[in-house]
Amino acid sequence: EGDSGAVVVQTAPGKVVTHRGGTIILPCRYHYDVAAHDPDEIRLKWTKVTEPMAFEDVFVALGAARRAFGSYRGRTALQEDGFGDASLVIRNVTLQDYGRYECEVTDELEDDTGMVKLDLEGVIFPYHPRLGRYTLNFREAQQACREQDGILASHDQLHQAWLEGLDWCNAGWLQDGSVQYPISRPREQCGRKDTPVGVRNYGYRHKDSEHYDAFCFTSNLNGKVYFLKTFRKLSYAEAVQACKDNGAAVAKVGQLYAAWKIQLLDRCEAGWVEDGSIRYPIVNPRARCGGREPGVRNLGFPDKKYKLFGVYCFKKAGEAAPAR
Repeated sequence: EGDSGAVVVQTAPGKVVTHRGGTIILPCRYHYDVAAHDPDEIRLKWTKVTEPMAFEDVFVALGAARRAFGSYRGRTALQEDGFGDASLVIRNVTLQDYGRYECEVTDELEDDTGMVKLDLEGVIFPYHPRLGRYTLNFREAQQACREQDGILASHDQLHQAWLEGLDWCNAGWLQDGSVQYPISRPREQCGRKDTPVGVRNYGYRHKDSEHYDAFCFTSNLNGKVYFLKTFRKLSYAEAVQACKDNGAAVAKVGQLYAAWKIQLLDRCEAGWVEDGSIRYPIVNPRARCGGREPGVRNLGFPDKKYKLFGVYCFKKAGEAAPAR
């Protein structure tokens, strides 16, 4: 801050991290020449960066006036911890809150901005629907992730999953409209054996006419996924009813992944999930449980009439405990 009376904004380097349902503070402080400006003329504005040059309004303050926008209404407020604090508190964080935020402070003549990245703890899950692989355009991929309790993953999230060992041979859409896939073990059928490990990138693809799988991201659950013990194997319709009778719903794919990754659900029994696929979560690999790596096993999409499987149910927190 020099002698010009300029506003100077400072934000946290790196990123702040929380999980779905949590409360987080996006740190932002500002300084200016008090003698040169009336505090009631200072405007604080938070926006979310949705595309490289596109922004979504989040919260604005001018003097004593406060206004939150869209999905941020009712769960955002300024921290106001002393003079010059423009930090934003977000409660009940959602998957959609993930991303970069801009803190802008403006007086009559000057303004300055700072950037804060909000990251979420969670898990990536590759996804394709019953129709098969490479059947989703970009908007259909967005919708598929939403339907399975997720959002399209970012490149940063996919890269982190690759660092943690994710290896997937099918290319999928990401949040920014690019198509990528992570390879930890190069092999001939996945872009040749002599290529380096890493996240392979097809670049930005046509969002309407090109079709790929999806890489979805989800965070922790406000509830519990469990394998419902039944006296016999179930068709899909019977599985839906069995969960309903137990005060629950058939678990979505993202919910099963979150239970596996965050709640360490480990069950060597194949069961229906909401999209009509058959899956089971393995934390501790063992004989006859689908391979040597931890993960959520996927047995595909059988005919929904087949009475060959159990079911994974999801019950929201605060509801009665699952029957045993």
